[in-house]
Amino acid sequence: MDVPLWLALIVVGGLGIKLIRPPWWLVAVILLGGSLLADSLFAPLIDPITK
Repeated sequence: MDVPLWLALIVVGGLGIKLIRPPWWLVAVILLGGSLLADSLFAPLIDPITK
C-alpha cells in the first residue's frame, strides 16, 4: 500500500499534537525551521542522515 508522504505527515502530526499537546508556537517553529532548513545549503549534509 503506497501512502503519499504528505498524508502520512498530516496523520502523524495530528496524532502527535493530539497525544503530546505541545504548544502551538513550538509546532510552528519546527515546521518553519524544517522547511527553511530543507531549502538551505545544509540540505545535502542532512540528506544522508535522514535516509
